[in-house]
Amino acid sequence: MTKIRIVMAGLLIAAAFVVLAGRRCDAALSVDTIRVAIVKNAPGVTVDGNGLLALRENGAAVALNPPVAVKAGRDDVLVDGVPYRRLVFSAASAVSINGKRYRGVAEIRFNDKGLLVVNELPLEDYLVGLINCEISSAWPIEAIKAQAVIARTYAVNRRESRRDALYHLESSVIDQVYNGCEIEDNRARRGVSETAGEVLTYNGAIIQAFYHSNCGGKTEAAENVWGMSIPYLKGVDCQYCRLSPSSAWDQKLSLRDLEERLKAAGYKATGLIDIRAGARNSSGRLKDVIAVTRRGEVAVPGNQFRKAIGYGIIKSTNFTVKVVNGDAIFSGLGNGHGVGLCQWGAKQRALEGFSYAEILSYYYPGTELKKLSDIR
Repeated sequence: MTKIRIVMAGLLIAAAFVVLAGRRCDAALSVDTIRVAIVKNAPGVTVDGNGLLALRENGAAVALNPPVAVKAGRDDVLVDGVPYRRLVFSAASAVSINGKRYRGVAEIRFNDKGLLVVNELPLEDYLVGLINCEISSAWPIEAIKAQAVIARTYAVNRRESRRDALYHLESSVIDQVYNGCEIEDNRARRGVSETAGEVLTYNGAIIQAFYHSNCGGKTEAAENVWGMSIPYLKGVDCQYCRLSPSSAWDQKLSLRDLEERLKAAGYKATGLIDIRAGARNSSGRLKDVIAVTRRGEVAVPGNQFRKAIGYGIIKSTNFTVKVVNGDAIFSGLGNGHGVGLCQWGAKQRALEGFSYAEILSYYYPGTELKKLSDIR
């Protein structure tokens, strides 16, 4: 592509997205977009891309030479010492933020403790980039399609509930894992395109489509995790995930390490001498974990224990624990909160010939597949 064509492509992209620089996305926009926070509280970021174009908060173009080093000011953003309230970057194919490429535009502003970078892009492009972050596009196509539907459903639900916020989703496990367009591929795009616009509904409303990696044999009821009863998230038996590599796990941590992590989370765990499993709920997961200290016992809710110790360390609340020579040895099943669709279970069901619609109806009983255009 010639330099002139690159510049013109950048200008066309900027024109298409200029309205996005000053507006929240909603159903009225001609392009169905989503806003994803990809960087939070950063002291600075580097922006690059072919035909890079920058717009300031009033929509005026700013002449900047890429790569652009954007730094956090006191309550604004700085480029070469010049302050801006907000900058919106677009490029011919994708905008690069700290070396990662993103479709759509990247909006940068100061927020809270540093720079906030929000990637605003078409919803369907977001889903294509997400697939290989959440599962693998090498999985059966029906599992990919199921993932596309629940990710779209989750995103639209969050967009509605956060309509007036600076962004709708975070790009981590807090919402959905998303790393831009670096690992897009044709199978991911096929799964998205073959379910284009489809979402799950219950009584005509878009559902809260929670999902997780591996349930370990039975999905969890929402009330056991978040204290809210949701009719389509009551928990179902699932033996399909038991053969996956993430089904069973073991972990060993010293009592001293556990004590420090619990104290950092606000629990009175000084002088920790033992860790015991507490009561279990109907799905077999722990309601609480008992931290035994020299001054007495502290009951820590199971989900809060995972959060305090680390979600990647204590992979689920379905575990046993014993203490040997000052070390706590955990043995567990499953990976994640257990609510909604089990991704590894969905994979196995797809291998056994179930369609994506059948997979979704199993994990979200009572729901219906509908097109977004039919419920707006």
